[in-house]
Amino acid sequence: QVQLVESGGGLVQAGGSLRLFCVVSGGAFGNYGMGWFRQAPGKEREFVAAISWSGNSKEYGDSVKGRFTVSRDNTKNTVALQMNSLKPEETAVYYCAAGRQAKRRAGQYDYWGKGTQVTVSS
Repeated sequence: QVQLVESGGGLVQAGGSLRLFCVVSGGAFGNYGMGWFRQAPGKEREFVAAISWSGNSKEYGDSVKGRFTVSRDNTKNTVALQMNSLKPEETAVYYCAAGRQAKRRAGQYDYWGKGTQVTVSS
């Protein structure tokens, strides 16, 4: 059973930074493409970032380019999302996901964590 557990969320002021982590267990982490998504109340789940199994290929949503950085450590089964210059409209539950490839579409991921809340105050 593959399990993903996110951590690192919390309350931060606008312009601040947070670093999210996702630990994967029960599967071959090094084979998975990993993605980060977010969902605010009343809104659809939104693609944030993705990283290939090797870490050599990364993609970002247009709204986070230049501010967010995704990384992974295959020795620790962990993927991280460094978020800088956060905005109030980025308040959401942030989810990590694992799949055969790192893609932008949520439906292409096989496994999901339960999410971690990020709240950005103005």
